Amino acid sequence: MKVLSCIRRKFGAIFLFLSVFVLVLVLRNMDVLEFLPKVNFTIIASRVSSHPDMSRSFCTFYPLSPQDALEERLILDSTAWPETPLLPAVISLEQTSDPAHSSFTILPGRRGGQWHVGDQLEVMIQTSDFQGRPKKSGGDFLLARLHNRKLEAGVAGQVVDLLNGSYSAVFSLLWEGDAQVEVTLVHPSEAISVLDRLTREQPDRIYFKSLFRSGSLSETTVCNVCLRPTQPLCNHTDLRTGEPWFCYKPKNLSCDARINHVKGGYLQNLKAKEEKFFQSGVNMKVSIRASGPSNVLVLPKERGQLKGNSSTAASGPSGYYYQGLWRALSGTTVRQFNTSAITECLKGKAVHLYGDSTVRQWFEFLNAALPGLKQFDLHSPNQGGPFLALDYANNILVTFRCHGPPLRFGNIPARELRYIANELDDLVGGPNTVIVFGIWAHFSTFPMEIYIRRLQSIRRAVVRLLDRAPGTLVVIRTGNPKALTLYETITNSDWYSLQRDEALRAVFKGLNVHLIDAWEMSLAHHLPHNLHPQPPIIKNMINHILSYICPQKAG
Repeated sequence: MKVLSCIRRKFGAIFLFLSVFVLVLVLRNMDVLEFLPKVNFTIIASRVSSHPDMSRSFCTFYPLSPQDALEERLILDSTAWPETPLLPAVISLEQTSDPAHSSFTILPGRRGGQWHVGDQLEVMIQTSDFQGRPKKSGGDFLLARLHNRKLEAGVAGQVVDLLNGSYSAVFSLLWEGDAQVEVTLVHPSEAISVLDRLTREQPDRIYFKSLFRSGSLSETTVCNVCLRPTQPLCNHTDLRTGEPWFCYKPKNLSCDARINHVKGGYLQNLKAKEEKFFQSGVNMKVSIRASGPSNVLVLPKERGQLKGNSSTAASGPSGYYYQGLWRALSGTTVRQFNTSAITECLKGKAVHLYGDSTVRQWFEFLNAALPGLKQFDLHSPNQGGPFLALDYANNILVTFRCHGPPLRFGNIPARELRYIANELDDLVGGPNTVIVFGIWAHFSTFPMEIYIRRLQSIRRAVVRLLDRAPGTLVVIRTGNPKALTLYETITNSDWYSLQRDEALRAVFKGLNVHLIDAWEMSLAHHLPHNLHPQPPIIKNMINHILSYICPQKAG
């Protein structure tokens, strides 16, 4: 027994030593012990992909329930992009898709060259490289629309990648008269490969800063959700939602001394000659020509023709423009609201807007359009708010607050950084409460998992809100295509936006919420793509929101 006791003491000491050693080693690598929130909260590191270029173990994700983890996996799989075949170390521009050598052809259709309202128009697209050789693989990013400028009519097309260098675009024929096909190469597949690699290897290429101050001492450090642990970190993870956020710890100040949040900048770490894949007017957002006619004449709907068509199918468009007005194909009939009608619709309502600058546009529109709505001076930053406007006579309240980080705005006080889920949890809700939010553009450079988890967090709050106040109206804005420069592409490409648009639709599918399809409303319109859609599109969006608040009465 004495020998056994001696062995236990010996191995116990060794075990204690090893435990302390491992703990010290972990803390030295994490450097966050004194900065952890004082709650029982678990943070796990991101999964390390088997992809050889993966280098984002410094991104931090909070753990998911089995159900949310499965949903995340399904969304990641559904948004996966066709891989470009194995490329040499340096690929020449001549081998990539060239819109000038590519073309599309309108197929005859089932009526032998005649089309009627309610039919589908199908177009085949063949991509070729700069030497005119047909491409043999897919992965290009194409957009398509059908339009008639004179009628101010337009509808987005549904593009399908056939994975062999050919693509199909299908359009719903929704108006009589001329219909012009337009196909645009947004990015060749080789450019998509670069964008994908940048997110995998450099998810911190957009970085942020915070000022820490106490008395006369001040210091600014870098902050991010993906922050390389090269020095001690302050953990500013939100205690309610679990959304991770970190700053490098100031040398002489406490983590509690954080004053603000600002956009820091971005790192353009492209490899040699990769910029050639992102040339405006050459291979980025460039139209593809037609091989033969580019337009068709749409005849009136035939007598006895079945009503069912692609416009009502799940894969069909959500709406279209006619005479400059957006007509939704499901959900609600879009009404037209003048100033007095907007005031009458919003009378007695509290409208809370949350999100980025594309949602802030709606606050600005209402504030300018309604003479009785007066904005209070809260001495808020012009970009981030918060903003509050009140029409006292008609009991109308309209507010705007930006979503929590990552946020590429200017100087925002740290105390004004709020997460949408927390804001929703603090609302009473009810039939006179309207919630509108949009969250997409500021997440482009980060792994999709970070965006999906933010949406899941917001969804849980939406479900709680609708459970306690089922009369609350919830409206969600999708992302939209935009003008692309090299900077915009590296940080906010339409390809990034498309993936996040699909994720948002998947997460909120089946809930009692309404979508404003900014993607199709921008794509189908004749105006140029813009991060902040121009006033005619905004007006149509506002009419769509108001039509949900004040739907057309039956009869």
